[in-house]
Amino acid sequence: MSSFTQDRALRANAPARAHSKTDEAVLELERRLGNTHARLRLGIERDHEAQIFGQGLNFFHIENWYSGYSVLRKLLKTTGLYWVGRRNAARIVVRDNTIQSAALPSEFDGFTILHLSDLHVEFSEQALQQAAAVIDALSYDLCVFTGDYRALTYGSHEAAILGVEALRRHIKSSIYAVLGNHDTILMVPELERLGMRILLNEAVEVTRAGSDQKIYLAGVDDAHYFQADNLEKAVVGIPADAFSILLSHTPEIYRPAAHCDFDVMLSGHTHGGQICLPGGVPLKLNAVIPRRFGAGSWRFGYLQGYTSTGLGTSIVTSRFNCPPEITLHRLRTSSR
Repeated sequence: MSSFTQDRALRANAPARAHSKTDEAVLELERRLGNTHARLRLGIERDHEAQIFGQGLNFFHIENWYSGYSVLRKLLKTTGLYWVGRRNAARIVVRDNTIQSAALPSEFDGFTILHLSDLHVEFSEQALQQAAAVIDALSYDLCVFTGDYRALTYGSHEAAILGVEALRRHIKSSIYAVLGNHDTILMVPELERLGMRILLNEAVEVTRAGSDQKIYLAGVDDAHYFQADNLEKAVVGIPADAFSILLSHTPEIYRPAAHCDFDVMLSGHTHGGQICLPGGVPLKLNAVIPRRFGAGSWRFGYLQGYTSTGLGTSIVTSRFNCPPEITLHRLRTSSR
């Protein structure tokens, strides 16, 4: 058979192969999560894929307005700012954030969490290359991802998986992660084959070598667009007096997270605004939150929160007054 004939045969069978691969992923998800969550999440994805208005916590979803991508790109090019913004999008900063709590077990004093968010792989090649080099030089005990691996909100996720795989090779610890509003749940089996544990309304114990003390790490499915989060399920098994950290793609669920007695909440999603005025004042935050929750550390009652500005870019590969970041969270004990 000629190479042309082989190629034509492969293309003819591509839909069947893709369908078969999807069926396999669904079966794996059902075994992993149970029928209800897997089917529900997939149903919501199909019903609301790339929907611009309605659905989710806010009414207008600019990330689903694909003609807006080219409009913004042309506007930046017209003003001569596009290439400046593109260079800014690859200039990663490492931010240190101290989380101090009387509930933290003494053996976890100094425990460091590497926090990565919003890779948007297909839009962020230069930033991810820089991130790999930066991560190689860092020391940490655990790594967390807070969602949005894919650039678009629909279509293939193969490029996103390949990008995560390339970055994962530079990470020297266990990885826990959640999905974002750009991510299909069909990515879960492939991400977990890379050695990442995706927390979908679940919690795990975290121990430290040489100690019998433990803390708890919980994660919820996307709350911003798919509204598939379930905090009640996520807290099952976490003792009332235990130190606990919640991973949520969006900080928008800060209020119920606080009422569920989480000590810490780590999020992304906002990109810090991505295009900001001098001083980091965002032109727009794609989230229903107080502006002070849009980037960096914040508090709500006893809940300590942190919103990463993310590694990648959305809508357009440009940043202004809001650099991409890698975050190191250092846990510290304090007297009660």
